[in-house]
Amino acid sequence: MTPPHLRPATASPQDLRFLREMLYEAATWRQNRPREPIDLVLADPQLAVYFEGWPRESDTAIVAEDAETRPVGAAWYRVFDEAAHGYGYVAPSIPELGIAVRPEARRAGVGTALLAALLEQARADGFRALSLSVAEHNPALRLYRRAGFLEVGRSGGSLTMQVELA
Repeated sequence: MTPPHLRPATASPQDLRFLREMLYEAATWRQNRPREPIDLVLADPQLAVYFEGWPRESDTAIVAEDAETRPVGAAWYRVFDEAAHGYGYVAPSIPELGIAVRPEARRAGVGTALLAALLEQARADGFRALSLSVAEHNPALRLYRRAGFLEVGRSGGSLTMQVELA
């Protein structure tokens, strides 16, 4: 696969549908396991917080497209507060990152390109750090460690990680 074309996500119905699909991919990342339907998975209140009311003022997302301009991955961040937050919440001043790549585009540098672009955007937006949650056995853990994310917490089989952007 050639390097992906990266662009900011828009509030268009197509991008909103794709970001929703990518949240589903992030939540159901395990290959070769049956998956519940997207509407059922994303109805979970702990996942719904990642997408409800998208885009809010501080929400940022980047879409990766292949050579035919088909979306193949997305990375996003959202600021949460103590009352309503995601799995990788650290503090109200640290947005939480989400990222997913369609299965057929994985292991081709899409996730690496998306993560680098989103980290750069967060720096430009004035954030000092980003956080995320990742299952201990998720292959993406290697990507996050290479990007400088460090473990700051643990819940069950998932790690909360943070990267400093300064």
